[in-house]
Amino acid sequence: MFSHIMIGTNDLDKAKVFYDNLLNTLEVRPAKVDGHRIFYFTRTGVFSVSKPINGEPATCANGGTIGFAANSPEQVDKWHAAGVAAGGTPIENPPGIREGAGNKLYIAYLRDLDGNKICAMHRMPN
Repeated sequence: MFSHIMIGTNDLDKAKVFYDNLLNTLEVRPAKVDGHRIFYFTRTGVFSVSKPINGEPATCANGGTIGFAANSPEQVDKWHAAGVAAGGTPIENPPGIREGAGNKLYIAYLRDLDGNKICAMHRMPN
């Protein structure tokens, strides 16, 4: 549902290791490195991490979340475990079902190494 999402990092090498491990659980190939940026290409969109080009430190968006689609609750759990093992911080509730507006979602949340709020989500059948 997006063309691309780009977030900032203060350490591109660490971000690449973190996101390579995390997104591998969702069957995404390791990042392509392009100077001060890394890119993950899928058939549904592009996710990128970049050192800020203005020379300022990277900061996370307050109130922002980036959600990655998962194929199953088990894949969400693997994503969460890989993120924690790579240095991410668990936030909110443990991975599990959230209900609202007639939807059931199996979801897990983390903060990445630079504080960005990310999640993996699987839409459960009703």
